[in-house]
Amino acid sequence: MNARASTPPADLTSRILDALPQTQCTRCGYPDCAGYAQALAAGSADLNQCPPGGAQGIARLAQITGKPEKPLDPECGSEGPRSVVYIDEDWCIGCTLCIAACPTDAIVGSNKRMHTVIEAYCNGCELCLPVCPVDCIKLENASGAATGWDAWPQAMADLARERYACNQVRRDRDKRENDAKLAGLAQMKLADLTAHSRITDPQMLDHKRSIIEAAMARARAKRAGTDPAKN
Repeated sequence: MNARASTPPADLTSRILDALPQTQCTRCGYPDCAGYAQALAAGSADLNQCPPGGAQGIARLAQITGKPEKPLDPECGSEGPRSVVYIDEDWCIGCTLCIAACPTDAIVGSNKRMHTVIEAYCNGCELCLPVCPVDCIKLENASGAATGWDAWPQAMADLARERYACNQVRRDRDKRENDAKLAGLAQMKLADLTAHSRITDPQMLDHKRSIIEAAMARARAKRAGTDPAKN
């Protein structure tokens, strides 16, 4: 039973993921919809942890998993209308924290420049709200009285899923590029450590060089998924 829970069938996970609204809001307790789908398929999560999907979403998941329907877990939140956010541009300080938090790249702007929200791409996840240091991001009801899947058409879920996938690809690429840039700078300084350090004692320079080389080796091992300490 434990082995099956740790490795859920891929087709079951995929069917569950297809039935989720793709808001990536983390209210279910998992980092994204895929994480919740995997946990639900493995039996480590329940089917009533997705507030955006609401009662209709629970019914969908019950049909897929064979589990009985149950009320939404209040610890995960409550079912409500679909929301979008907007930024009070008079108060925005251009800190970019909301841009980093948005899972669908629905917020555009640059450092110390006013930001704005592309409403068509906003999935109402609310992840940008707690990171704003000046509280200039506001929620707006976008679906009236409609909630759950009545408020969240399948086409919007598909778009949100596509944009989240692109967001993850971009973040991975940016991280690789930044890691490579930092590694290049470190290698440049290491190659001429005397010129980049106020230390003149040869022994101390050798000691500093060994520390830097060890740190660079750990960074390379981390990127490669290995641990040099265990070798």
